[in-house]
Amino acid sequence: MANHKSSEKRIRSTETKRTENRYQAKTVRNAVKKLRGTEDKEEVAKDLPKVISNLDKLAKKSVIHKNKAANLKSKMMKKANALAKTKSE
Repeated sequence: MANHKSSEKRIRSTETKRTENRYQAKTVRNAVKKLRGTEDKEEVAKDLPKVISNLDKLAKKSVIHKNKAANLKSKMMKKANALAKTKSE
């Protein structure tokens, strides 16, 4: 166990940050999975900005890597554009 007050505080704060980061990452992963499975054009258009914003926030806080966030956003945008193209024709 830690011997100094500062290291005890560091352990507590690290655990708090870890649980919060895990919750946020899991929430975004579920949102991405839901968006990928959706075939409704309006629902994708409504949810896409929220998911992209959350991915950017996680990348900014280094919860996920910035390239992973960029790759996920790119794939979701491709899907949204494909849905928009097929539904309009």
